[in-house]
Amino acid sequence: MEVSASAAAEAGMMVGHGEWRDDDGRARRMGTVWTASAHIITAVIGSGVLSLAWAIAQLGWVAGPAVMLLFAFVIYYTSTLLAECYRSGDPCTGKRNYTYMDAVRANLGGSKVRLCGVIQYANLFGVAIGYTIAASISMLAIKKADCFHEKGHKNPCRSSSNPYMILFGVVQIVFSQIPDFDQIWWLSIVAAIMSFTYSTIGLSLGIAQTVANGGFMGSLTGISVGAGVTSMQKNRALLCVMSCQDTIKAPPPSEAKVMKRATMVSVATTTVFYMLCGCMGYAAFGDKSPDNLLTGFGFYEPFWLLDVANAAIVVHLVGAYQVFVQPIFAFVERWAAARWPDGGFISRELRVGPFSLSVFRLTWRTAFVCATTVVSMLLPFFGDVVGLLGAVSFWPLTVYFPVEMYIAQRGVRRGSARWLCLKVLSAACLVVSVAAAAGSIADVVDALKVYRPFSG
Repeated sequence: MEVSASAAAEAGMMVGHGEWRDDDGRARRMGTVWTASAHIITAVIGSGVLSLAWAIAQLGWVAGPAVMLLFAFVIYYTSTLLAECYRSGDPCTGKRNYTYMDAVRANLGGSKVRLCGVIQYANLFGVAIGYTIAASISMLAIKKADCFHEKGHKNPCRSSSNPYMILFGVVQIVFSQIPDFDQIWWLSIVAAIMSFTYSTIGLSLGIAQTVANGGFMGSLTGISVGAGVTSMQKNRALLCVMSCQDTIKAPPPSEAKVMKRATMVSVATTTVFYMLCGCMGYAAFGDKSPDNLLTGFGFYEPFWLLDVANAAIVVHLVGAYQVFVQPIFAFVERWAAARWPDGGFISRELRVGPFSLSVFRLTWRTAFVCATTVVSMLLPFFGDVVGLLGAVSFWPLTVYFPVEMYIAQRGVRRGSARWLCLKVLSAACLVVSVAAAAGSIADVVDALKVYRPFSG
């Protein structure tokens, strides 16, 4: 809802329970550098951090950390460009762009808005499937860890992950009926505690193993040429910028300045944490680093500590799944409400405790969760496909759109030094994205050679 300056001034008076309003008529935002930083860190630090040792093993001690630092700089820089696009026109009084797509619509418009939407929603669908697989693998790892402890490390302890995927899907069907699940105030706190729990355990076990080895393992060049880029997590950082920026209190200083400082804090924090986890994991296992320190059984003991870490992963992913599918739910439900404004199957709701049930929401959200669960079970190698989605979406979401929006909003003159630098950055990242996509396609082709549906 657009609010004029005079209406906003009137709305700025105390209303209701004494709540002040911002210039757009919405409840006054109270976010700061620290709250924005915390939201970004919580969104970015996920279970993928446990795969960084394997990623560094593909590149070695020289290129591995260098690539991580390079992409940290790219993420920071493009995030600052995106922060400038939160308001159109004046950085303090211009029209607010509440979401990433709003910013694309305001600055680029046309077919690029639709392209951005398709990429975003495809990315989120891939994340949902990836989280289903990751959660089931962690649940299976708890069972295996207990089995290895009782029967010995050489026992195969074979089991299927399919029952755990189904269990995860059932839980998501229930939680998906809670309206605005992603807005629950304690959700970010729980997610932060869980992510730091399993990340710290993985880091600690890596340090302990390195000490036990009597030194660092690994090589300067790694085991092979590879692109160990966690594209999905990098995209997550960019998508979080706009939503976090919309919580920052009104100027002065401008939201862009506050967000730039928050981005610096969050990127520095996550980069240090990523470097520690990745490097210590690689130091512990060298070129034989598992693709996940906690579920690949680089460690077997203490088994109870592995159980705690994997349980923390599951709890984190249960909430994270809901947070990342909410935009898809909202998009489809807005479309349905506009298409059938008088439809009782959409508008009629039944409140039961924290749940808000309507025929359409119950049917549509249940169907979506079932689809992600079935695809996860059908394609046990979908991690490779998720990697492909991440590689494909990395360049447009992380680099292309922020660069093009900044050029359009700031009126950067074509052919100028700044224009050329921005275009070179975009082109270089496109090359990296294409290379990563090619690697993911090769992995998918290899997986298809031994593919068995529902193999678990």
